Amino acid sequence: MTVLMFLLLVSPWQLWHTMKMQMLLCYLIKGTLLNGLSFIAYTYAGELPSCAFGLNSHGLAFTLNSVPPSESEIVAGGIGRNFISRDLLEAASIDDALCRIKSSEVSIGHSYNLIETRTRKISNVETASRNRVSVYEVGATPFFRANMYLHLQVDQVHDENSKTRQSKAAVLPKRSKEDFLSLLGDTDDPKYPIYMIGPLLYTLCTAVIDLDEQTLSIVEGNPRKGEISHIFSLCSKDFKMP
Repeated sequence: MTVLMFLLLVSPWQLWHTMKMQMLLCYLIKGTLLNGLSFIAYTYAGELPSCAFGLNSHGLAFTLNSVPPSESEIVAGGIGRNFISRDLLEAASIDDALCRIKSSEVSIGHSYNLIETRTRKISNVETASRNRVSVYEVGATPFFRANMYLHLQVDQVHDENSKTRQSKAAVLPKRSKEDFLSLLGDTDDPKYPIYMIGPLLYTLCTAVIDLDEQTLSIVEGNPRKGEISHIFSLCSKDFKMP
């Protein structure tokens, strides 16, 4: 079974997202649709773009967190969450993204972190089967989430990994860019570190959406070292840096 683990930390100007997963092939896909809309999506081999994070030329970006509901919360025959996240790559705004999320009868819930890069609006959306949705507007207070429901009341699996990471992040400083990078690179807990290096789960990369600099940066390795492998402009339709 593939295990997904994601981490989110938000300040008023930056969003950070680390990809935690079993080792597999991943691709950065740049697509242009017939209507001229373009997008960038971090994509796993054999899957729709993107069940990780993405950005489009409307200025709408998103990252995703899996959330583990109990078995009773799963509805057979519902829409798979990867189809919804693919649809988000065409959303024009947070309101449009919410409409796409709410209009789908999902089989299992998900957590969506939606960002309007031009208005600097950030929302966390938690969903569950039977059309249940909760929206949390992120403000000046840094917001952190592991793989667990935080504001939608759902019967969920209590995962020690997520609970430990959530508790650890609550006590770490979150005042500066260096603090955020250090938090995402934390390995103090040998069993449930925030930055994972195996043997089962690995942190594949860290995505940083900087709303001041209007950039999406992808960091490889421990984010404490800040080694950027790719950087894209949020202001350009083709995402190229000037």
